[in-house]
Amino acid sequence: MTATYGTTIVPADFPELTLLAWNRDVARPIPAEEAFELYERNWRFVDAEHLTPCEAKLIKELTNAFGNGVLLIS
Repeated sequence: MTATYGTTIVPADFPELTLLAWNRDVARPIPAEEAFELYERNWRFVDAEHLTPCEAKLIKELTNAFGNGVLLIS
């Protein structure tokens, strides 16, 4: 994980993550690893064609930091 995002992430800053975090306060920061788990567990709901460059970079960095470079999706 790079210093770009720190150890917490605000879901409201990322459109697809906002949708995945529908059941919580999206303005409240969550641990970076939890954000990674949300993406990985709910990838079927992510519209990958509409990821912003910033969110795509976040996903890549989270994957490298917490998934050993692999995002386990089906």
